[in-house]
Amino acid sequence: MTSQAEKSSGAGRAVEIPVGAVRLAGELTIPQGAAGIVLFAHGSGSSRHSPRNRFVARFLCDAGIGTLLFDLLSLDEEAVDARTAELRFDIGLLAGRLGEATRWLRRQPDTGDLPFGYFGASTGGAAALVAAAALGDEVRAVVSRGGRPDLAGDALEAVRAATLLLVGGRDEPVIRMNQEAYARLSCTKTLTIVPGATHLFEEPGTLEVVAQHAAAWFRRHLPQPV
Repeated sequence: MTSQAEKSSGAGRAVEIPVGAVRLAGELTIPQGAAGIVLFAHGSGSSRHSPRNRFVARFLCDAGIGTLLFDLLSLDEEAVDARTAELRFDIGLLAGRLGEATRWLRRQPDTGDLPFGYFGASTGGAAALVAAAALGDEVRAVVSRGGRPDLAGDALEAVRAATLLLVGGRDEPVIRMNQEAYARLSCTKTLTIVPGATHLFEEPGTLEVVAQHAAAWFRRHLPQPV
C-alpha cells in the first residue's frame, strides 16, 4: 500500500479529525521529503475551502512543506455561527480545536515525526498564537495573514514559536492591532507590511507575496535548530 508520504505534492487526502463529540473535515497533503507540516487556521466565517488559504497551501507544498487544511467548526456549529457569528470569535474554542488537530497529527504514522507550524488568517491568527503558546516547543513557527493577534491576549507573552505577522499596507486598523501585539511577543518575530494590500489581499500579486514570505519563514524555522 502506498503511504501518504509517498504521494506527490499535488495529492491531498481527505481526513476526519475527532475532537470530543465532533469530527472535523480536512485535507492533508504531504510532499516528498516534507520539511514539516503547517496547519491552517481559517478566519471569520471561512472554512477549509478558503481560496486564499488554499492558494498559500499549494505554494507551501511546492516548496516542500506539508499542509493540513481543516474546518475549525463542525457543520452544525457552522450553521449556528452563520446566524449568530458568535463562534468565529471564540478564540479559546478555535485554539483548542487547533491543538487537538496537532495532537492528532502527532499520532499519525506519516506525520508523527514532522515539525509543526501554524498559518492563521483573521481570527485564526489569534487562535494559532494561543494554541502555539499552549503547546510550547511542539509548534516551531507561526505565520499570521491579516490576523488579529491582539485577540490572543495574555497568551502572546507565552509564545515561543518563531512568529511572522503579515499585514496589508492599506489595512490600517489591523496594522495598529498587529503592532501592539508584536510589542508583546518575546519570541523570534517579524512584522511585515505588504504594500498596497487590503485586509483580504485581493490586489494583484499581494497574496503571492504572502505565500513567498510564509514559505521562506517555514523553511527557515521548521527544521530543528542545530
